[in-house]
Amino acid sequence: MIIELDLQSEVPIYTQLVNQIIEGIASGRLQLGEPLPSVRSLASDIGVNLHTVNKAYTLLKQEGYIQVHRQRGVVVHPDGMPPVTESFADKQRSELRPIIAEAICRGMGKEQMLDVVESLYKEITEYREEK
Repeated sequence: MIIELDLQSEVPIYTQLVNQIIEGIASGRLQLGEPLPSVRSLASDIGVNLHTVNKAYTLLKQEGYIQVHRQRGVVVHPDGMPPVTESFADKQRSELRPIIAEAICRGMGKEQMLDVVESLYKEITEYREEK
């Protein structure tokens, strides 16, 4: 998986890293149980501070996306992701709410928003469906 960071973005680098790893898992490009680079190695490879990678890995671990093993290192959670809970659904709603509000303010209609969501869903899952 190739990590692409936008160093000029207002989105913090650790957030970009978290988002790309989650998308890698969702798309199937990162398989359950697959090892990830160590904090030091990834920081060096993408040219960021190791504390940035450490923060991203910590967040991913807290959310259940990765596990850290003493012998095996960092791996994509081998048992898969926890199921959708009410708190997860609430979190998603609160994160989507301002995005949808902004789209409405700019004149985007419901059908256009749904088209965007459908397109992104297809884009992310396309790799998984090819296998």
